[in-house]
Parts: sequence; structure tokens; C-alpha cells
Amino acid sequence: MAVIDSQGRLFGKVNLLDIGAGLVILLVLIGIFVFPGATTSVAQATKPVELEVVVRVAAQNVNTLFKPGEQTNIIIRNQPSGKLKIKEVKELPDTVYVPMEGGKATFVPDPRPEVALSKNMILTLSGNAQIRDDGPVISNNKIKIGTPIELEGFSYSFANLNVRDIRILE
Repeated sequence: MAVIDSQGRLFGKVNLLDIGAGLVILLVLIGIFVFPGATTSVAQATKPVELEVVVRVAAQNVNTLFKPGEQTNIIIRNQPSGKLKIKEVKELPDTVYVPMEGGKATFVPDPRPEVALSKNMILTLSGNAQIRDDGPVISNNKIKIGTPIELEGFSYSFANLNVRDIRILE
């Protein structure tokens, strides 16, 4: 009697394809139960981060628009991504570069009247992000320098903003 017959059966009783399928199923079950995957939860893998965003505000009451300590809704790549805390608001001065004699230069306040209609501000936003090998992730959205975001609050909605800086705090 041959070990493998003409129909591919081992000792005339068990098909070799059935043995192969059984081994694959057994290996899959061992892989599922012995190596179940990552066990760290999202809460354990998060760290505090700070984002800087430059906002050009065309409003007269810019001093009451953003208040440190309040929260703002953030939208990353057109996906609502929760709220971040406004940590700091810094107004940027509007200046003009003026060349002087002797090759020197100075900066003076911009004298144009239309400059009074808008202000440039740097907002520092803080919150928690999951830190992965390829960078921080807020609400399943990667956040990097240059990432397009939107800020939305009770009386404002700023689109077409970009992340200027990211700091991962320890």
C-alpha cells in the first residue's frame, strides 16, 4: 500500500488538502489567542500637546474674541476633531520694513489706514493627542506642521488655517 494514493489521500483515508486547511486554521487560532495584538489603550498612549496657529482677524473686537482658558472647536481636514483649550493669544504688530542710509534698515508701524481693520494673532492651543511613530494624532486625524485646520466658536469660524508649530509636552 502506498503512502499517498492517486487521489491525494494519505494512507487512503485523509486528503492532503484537508490536512493543509486544518493546519492553517490551527495556526490562525494560535495567532489570535497567543498574540492578540497591542494591549495599550488610547488613554495610556496620549500626551499633552500644544499647537500654534496664525489667525488673521477682520473684526473690531479682537480682544474679546479669543480668551485664554476657553475652548474652541477644531476641525482637521474637514473632520470635527473635538475641542482644544486656548492657552495663549499673542497679537502680532503690523510693521513695515524701511531701508535707511548706509545699508541699515528699521521696522516702523504700518501707516496705512486699512491696517486698522484687521489683526494678526498667534493662538496657542493645548490638548491631548495620541503619539504614534509618525506623529501626534487628534481624534484619528494626524496633525503636523502645515495641516489645514478650522477653528469654530460661538461668534467665529476661521477656515484655511494651518498649523504653525507642534510641541509634545512631557
